[in-house]
Amino acid sequence: MLLALDIGNTNITLGLVSGEAIVAARRAATRPSSTPDEIEVLIDNLLHLDGASLADVTGISLASVVPALTGVVAVIAERRGVPVIVAGPGDMPMPIRVPHPTEVGADRLVNALAVARLYGTPAIVVDLGTATTFDCVSRDGAFVGGAIAPGLELALEALASRTARLPRIELKEPDKAIGTDTVSAMQSGAVLGYRALTLGLLESIRIELARTEKVDPATIQVVLTGGLSEAPWARALPGVDAIDPELTLKGLAILWDLASGEPVVPGEATMGWTGSAAGSIHIISEHAK
Repeated sequence: MLLALDIGNTNITLGLVSGEAIVAARRAATRPSSTPDEIEVLIDNLLHLDGASLADVTGISLASVVPALTGVVAVIAERRGVPVIVAGPGDMPMPIRVPHPTEVGADRLVNALAVARLYGTPAIVVDLGTATTFDCVSRDGAFVGGAIAPGLELALEALASRTARLPRIELKEPDKAIGTDTVSAMQSGAVLGYRALTLGLLESIRIELARTEKVDPATIQVVLTGGLSEAPWARALPGVDAIDPELTLKGLAILWDLASGEPVVPGEATMGWTGSAAGSIHIISEHAK
């Protein structure tokens, strides 16, 4: 089985991929100072929740924006004797048409790869996580940039921690925009305001990408992913073609497939995953080969 591992600033998300399915998907808080022993126990315990374990893992496909934990996973792979593929801008099997590719987060590139393979191009991925990212893919499958905004929970945390009297509140969509108390006013500003931010940026990006790619804006595929993508306010966003909370994990499985030539396909095998790029991705442990 393949372990798809997405290490973000707030959460570590993992998926165990077997055949054509993600058979287990779990999430835990990211702690950058964790040791290899702590991360190994964490992953094993999360897999145990679904009747699996690290002993079932025969390879690891990793996207990480936390450099300290990238090295930790490499240590775990070494001691377990399994190969690990690390997604990075220098090794992605897709063109990256921005001036400074090394500045692009691995998770954004993996999302771009996944949306191109699973949903078609041109496309926009909106990842609603610690940050809200908008990632654009051209007609020929290249990553061409996007936008980054503070995530909804991050913005609320900053609002509560930097003011004397504003509380931490539940992320709940209010019934109306005009709040009549502090909590409902904050929910209006946060949830309704964030929905407006997302829609406004998405519309501007869609128009610009359509003009650049010379296509009708309506033909651009828009896919939501990330921890907040299934929130009621997100599900109600107009102009979204799909909501796929596991898009990054699927992208990591695609990356493994292309790099190793071993078909590990999570669910959408009929949607055109083709080709092999064996050797094009950095494999930092080869013991299981």
